[in-house]
Amino acid sequence: MDKLIDTKKAKELRRNIERSDKIVLTCHVRPDGDAIGSTLGLWHLLKELGKQPTVIVPDKPPMNLSFLPGFKEIGINTLHPQFCEKSFEEADMVICCDFNTPSRQDNLAQVMLNSPGMKVLIDHHQEPSAFTDIEFSYPDMSSTCELVFRLIAAMGWYGEVNLDCATSLLTGIITDTRNFSVNCKNPDLYDILMRLLEKGVDKEKIIKEALTTRSLASLKLEAYAISEKLEIFQRNKGALITLSKEELDRFNYEKGDTEGLVNRPLEVKGIVYSIFMREDADCIKVSARSCNGFPVSEICKNLYGGGGHLQAAGGEFHGSLEECRKILIENMDAYNKYLRSTKSSIV
Repeated sequence: MDKLIDTKKAKELRRNIERSDKIVLTCHVRPDGDAIGSTLGLWHLLKELGKQPTVIVPDKPPMNLSFLPGFKEIGINTLHPQFCEKSFEEADMVICCDFNTPSRQDNLAQVMLNSPGMKVLIDHHQEPSAFTDIEFSYPDMSSTCELVFRLIAAMGWYGEVNLDCATSLLTGIITDTRNFSVNCKNPDLYDILMRLLEKGVDKEKIIKEALTTRSLASLKLEAYAISEKLEIFQRNKGALITLSKEELDRFNYEKGDTEGLVNRPLEVKGIVYSIFMREDADCIKVSARSCNGFPVSEICKNLYGGGGHLQAAGGEFHGSLEECRKILIENMDAYNKYLRSTKSSIV
């Protein structure tokens, strides 16, 4: 299970963890299941090892993850900045999970960088920047939680993985693979699933809480987005959904309410990629998903200064929602070269 991990670096990390006491675990802004799952998973492991770990996140995580053990112990920078800053100042080690560059932490980035503690990167996104002392970057893995599990095994601490740690890690794997429907071609991943289930994890509960349970308002918002805001571009085999702040407010939007919305157009036969644009307070948040090897990461990188995985990427646009939409539409034809030749129509 640890055969893909650099064993020399894994042993180095173990030695540094053993000599550290206060360890901060942190992740990217707008944390998702993989970000929270990987940080909490390590939090539970480190507590088993007798350490004093703390999870610090840039902003409030979505409530659909509140079932995770330890969720209430998470430090949120937008709510308790002084506590978060003090935690970083006192840290012997900072473990950065599920992000590849400090800018993905928004206002927490400089606090993290100023920490005197050794910094470790554990991530599965492409093109990591050099800001840590030890780096574990494996873009081919399904999730950071998969990487964390493999790293734990490589460090010889599988026996210390308790039920709470296993539940957190499987949550990240399930949310990033959409319950093993994407990014899950490596057969080892199913072996990891088996190992986590052996720890007593309730897989059905994770799916229900993290993927399928939602508020009535969020269900109505999705119905509105699909029925009223979905645009189909036949020639490009693409789909686009845009939601303005006014529309979000109309449905009492809360963080996490649009989770998974970008995937819905891919259910339509013939659609190869889907783009979702959401108007936030400070920018337009762009999310992209695709199938058939279509590189939405190129769209996000070239048009919105973002990136990510080949078939799951994102970016941001500082301007109006209509300007953001217009840029995409004007450039869609340039990416038709990545479409596989097929005669299937969108139905």
